[in-house]
Parts: sequence; structure tokens; C-alpha cells
Amino acid sequence: MGWAIWITGLPGSGKTTLARAVALALAARGIPVKVLELDQIRKVVTPRPAYTDAEREIVYRALAYMAKLLTEAGVPVLIDATAHRRAWRQLARGLIPAFAEVQLLCPIEVCRAREQGRRSQYAPPGIYARGGEPGATVPGVDVPYEVSLQAELILNTDECDHWTQVQEVLYLVRRLARRVVFHEVRMERRPLCE
Repeated sequence: MGWAIWITGLPGSGKTTLARAVALALAARGIPVKVLELDQIRKVVTPRPAYTDAEREIVYRALAYMAKLLTEAGVPVLIDATAHRRAWRQLARGLIPAFAEVQLLCPIEVCRAREQGRRSQYAPPGIYARGGEPGATVPGVDVPYEVSLQAELILNTDECDHWTQVQEVLYLVRRLARRVVFHEVRMERRPLCE
């Protein structure tokens, strides 16, 4: 069994930057990890995304299920996705025994500024430029972003330096890895016949 960490926050809060840096740090320690970037997955699942509630429900449920399957196969997972509704992150928590949430906090003004300077390899540009338009569904602008009520780690990305953010997530990884070992030992001790 593997573990999963869902890195959540507003667009531009630093999810992708943090997920990629943590993955590199883990790889340097000989720990392969799969990063599920929703923006990349969405290109396959919904090539012309409309960002409707129904579409997001499907995409986030599929994302949680992908993470579950990977962790069941023993693959550690970092989930890089806004998931502005708590229910989607709670679904993953219910599906994955060794699960944690990293809540990124960042003022929307800082997120907007970061998003304007974003390179094309990250999420689609112009997310906040569409905010406020009729029919727009930008998290934190047009639709509420529901901050986690039970995140295992909260990072204020406009105040906390990048190195510290990565180290905090690596510490969380060590805690989750211990939970995986404990879970596997406990499962081995179950009686064969009851």
C-alpha cells in the first residue's frame, strides 16, 4: 500500500511548484512518487473543459479513484488539484487509508499576480482574467473555495519560503510512510480463519 497527499489551494497558490519540488526531493532519496496534476489529466478526460459543476464532479471523483488505485498498488501519490469543494478531498480521504491534505493559503491578490506570470507548462493561463464574467466558475472569485477543516499541514505560501514548504511536506511524507507500515503489519496479523 502507498500513501497519498492532496495539495490543495487557490489557483496560483503554489500547488504545482510544491508538488514537483517534493517529487524531485523524494526521487533524490530513492523514493519514486507519482504526481497527479489535474490540469494534465483534464486534457485527456475533458479536452475542452467547461468547468461546470457536473464536469468537475466527474473529474475530481476520477482523480480520487486514480489515487486510490495507485496507492493500492504501492505507489506513493502527490495530488496537485484545487478541488474547491471539501467533499472531493473527503472522498479521497475515505478511499485511501494513508491520506493527508496539505492546505496552501495565499491571498487572492498574490495568486492573481503569480497566475499572470505563469509559464505555459502550468495550468491554463488567464484563469483569473475570466473571473467575474457571466457564467465564470473561478474558485475563490465566482465559486467559493472551501478551506480544509482537517488538513494535516497548512502552509501560508506568501510568507513561508519554498525550501521550508518542501521540508514540511517531506516530514509529512515520513509520518504517512510510518502509517503505511503500521497498516501493513496490522493486516498481516489478522487471523486466517475466524
